[in-house]
Amino acid sequence: MFCLRQVCLFTLRHYQARTLSSDLLLSQINSCTHEDEVFSLVGKNKARLSEKHVGIALNVLWQLQKKRPLLLRTSDYIRNHSQFLTLCILAENKVEHMEDEAVVDTLYSILRLNVEDHDSLAEVLVTEAWKRLERQVLLSLPALSKFALCLHKQRRYFSPIIGQVAHIVDMKLDSIQDIRILSVLMISISDVISQSFRDRLLHKAEQLLEEKDEVHFNYAKRILQFLQNVKVRYHPLVEKCNRIFLKSASRLDVHSISFIFGLYEQLGFDNAEFRLVAKQLLSETIDDYSDPETFAKLFFTLGPMAGSKVRERLLVTAVRMAEEFSSHQVLVILKTMQKMKCRNSHLLKKMASILHKHLDSYHVLQLVKLTQYLVVLRCHNLELFAKLKILLFGFLKSSVIPADTAAIIRVLAMLPSFQVEEIIINKASAVLPQCRLHQLSCIATALVKWNHYDQLHWQNSSELCVKLLQKLNDCGFQRLQKANNLNLLLEEITHVNGEWFEEVLSEETMAMCQRLIDQITWGNVFQLSFFLMKTNHRCPSLLDRIASVTVENIDKIHPFEIYFILFLFSALNYDPPANEEFFESCIQHLTSNLSCFETHHLVLLGHVLAVAGYFPPVLIKRIFNISFLSKLDAQLEVLPDTLKQRVRSRLMKLNRAVCLECPEFHIPWFHERYCQHVFRYSSSRINPLRQHVHRMLTEILGGSHYARISVLTSYYYEIDFECVLDENKKPLSYMAQNIPLDDVEGIHLRHDIKDEGRKALPPGAQRIALEFLDSKDFSKDSRHLKGEPAVKKRHLEMLGYRVVQIPHFEWNSMVLSTKGEQLEFLRRHLYGIQ
Repeated sequence: MFCLRQVCLFTLRHYQARTLSSDLLLSQINSCTHEDEVFSLVGKNKARLSEKHVGIALNVLWQLQKKRPLLLRTSDYIRNHSQFLTLCILAENKVEHMEDEAVVDTLYSILRLNVEDHDSLAEVLVTEAWKRLERQVLLSLPALSKFALCLHKQRRYFSPIIGQVAHIVDMKLDSIQDIRILSVLMISISDVISQSFRDRLLHKAEQLLEEKDEVHFNYAKRILQFLQNVKVRYHPLVEKCNRIFLKSASRLDVHSISFIFGLYEQLGFDNAEFRLVAKQLLSETIDDYSDPETFAKLFFTLGPMAGSKVRERLLVTAVRMAEEFSSHQVLVILKTMQKMKCRNSHLLKKMASILHKHLDSYHVLQLVKLTQYLVVLRCHNLELFAKLKILLFGFLKSSVIPADTAAIIRVLAMLPSFQVEEIIINKASAVLPQCRLHQLSCIATALVKWNHYDQLHWQNSSELCVKLLQKLNDCGFQRLQKANNLNLLLEEITHVNGEWFEEVLSEETMAMCQRLIDQITWGNVFQLSFFLMKTNHRCPSLLDRIASVTVENIDKIHPFEIYFILFLFSALNYDPPANEEFFESCIQHLTSNLSCFETHHLVLLGHVLAVAGYFPPVLIKRIFNISFLSKLDAQLEVLPDTLKQRVRSRLMKLNRAVCLECPEFHIPWFHERYCQHVFRYSSSRINPLRQHVHRMLTEILGGSHYARISVLTSYYYEIDFECVLDENKKPLSYMAQNIPLDDVEGIHLRHDIKDEGRKALPPGAQRIALEFLDSKDFSKDSRHLKGEPAVKKRHLEMLGYRVVQIPHFEWNSMVLSTKGEQLEFLRRHLYGIQ
């Protein structure tokens, strides 16, 4: 009995001592402030290290690195240390005894220390975690999100274990209340989820963002990544993320800003306010970016919106750093130069000269992009293009992916003096049945160009090309005819451009959309409207369906999408059956949600409504306000040039429309100088048709002084021809009226333009505006006038003109094939003879 007691006491004392010793060791590991201290403790206590010690030690090593700036981290030193190998071996041996969350923490720590994905410890930890998930061991949500992030970091995007994680998220989604956890899970499982599950995740993220006052910008970045991964443009969520970025502006660096800009570019989203903030932040710290990686990001972000001085500094620095750029950074610089429309010969030559050492490192799609950038920037390095041809041709021979094959053929057609080999035609023919419409369009464009410029030089080449084009057309028709889902069809045709689609498949596509008309819902009216706008098609059945679905679901459709739907109806000048109800419902919804629009978008919205004849007071008063216009001026400075010019033009047109149609608003006309500048620097518009018609008008009216060509009216409408007839339908001479003329680039501009607007014509006299309308003034394959020329007619009538509009299809018809018939036609229209 005594002996037994002694044994028990010894065992108890030994256990207590070991526990105390172990706790002390754990405390010592947690207290380490340098990795060498951790390794020293590991080396001295190898035999006593439990699975808990090992897990904590690895976690502390990562935490120590995490506290340091990126450039001062010593991950390589840690991974190559002998005691780190000891820790990894111990962790691998003790993994089955680790607690569930310790397995995940250990995996996370070693991956953040840049241990390779196929490292044996990483594989063992993933396998162990998977086993526990299959045994329905329920990890906490934080641990599950961390595990999912590890799998994502290892690029296990389509692994069955990701599917297991997605299943758990699906079951637990309602209980997730932390946006950080949700955002990590969203990007991790984005490749293995259904559309309905995707929508649930989006709505959950939107709900959590609304509930939280403060959200870290990293979580918003992950949500945008998710949207990019699932290829969805969900405006409400993107706008919420953008507001988070604006609130967090002071904490954003060039890495975060360039990442956000990249995501916005992929999602087709832009925000002038964020651009302004980014420009200010980066311009203030431009001298801080001296290494190639951060400078390339600075150039990508700041370059397109920089002023002339900053732009010049960026270009000079890029030339100086060129030799240090990596292959990826060279691509970024060239892409940005294309976006900036910058053809700086010095920088372009420098980029071309260093590209030779990088060419072999690019994969096929990078080579395609690189070639496109160089062609658009008008690079003249023939040696570089020759090497690109060889590389692209090599990739084409081995390519088995239709998208890659089409992309290579498209870009080969862009190269100067490219001699087409028969193998390219054979390769194209082989992939046609597998190609999507966009890829077919790329191949068709290349074939037509090669045939047109006689670049096919083997026997029967033209005949073979014609056969291939016919096969290509057949493949396009077959792909359309198999379509039974409108959403999938719209997703595909949205990305198709070019003459081939317009000439060959446009009508068949419209017919297919009409066959699927019952599938039009509030979720796809925007995409369908975008397609109809792009193709300029006026299809009453589709337009009527869009209008009815929009009115029925007005609260479900985002205001920006409603703006675009109105744009379609306004531009095509189409009135649906319940026209008043349609426009009033849309306008009421839009004016209740003006905060959703950026400053320049409100101008575009105002113009769209003005073309349709609507002038909501709340919108007009908001736009024509000093503070609004000042804010607009500031934001225009950071917008792309094309958009900037469009907004300025639309503001002028809206100002003109309000002055003419809504004098009760007392809005002044303040675009005089703008219009003078535009017309002064625009090219002459007196074409052969106008000269021909002017000679006939001279013959009809009895002299050149009775008609004027290319006239500017009050409010700067340009009309093709103007004449004045008295009450007896006799022409009045401009010389007799003593109207002084000035010639500005071939356009007659009256100095007394305002006075003449008030000067009364002789009693019964009438001023006539004669306008020739070409195909762009009408919907495709239609004789229905579009919105802009209809508004011009309305406004000219308000200015006192009788407007005669002559459509191209009448003037160019066989009925008017002789000069005599044309003279009689003009005479009847001028004198109002039926």
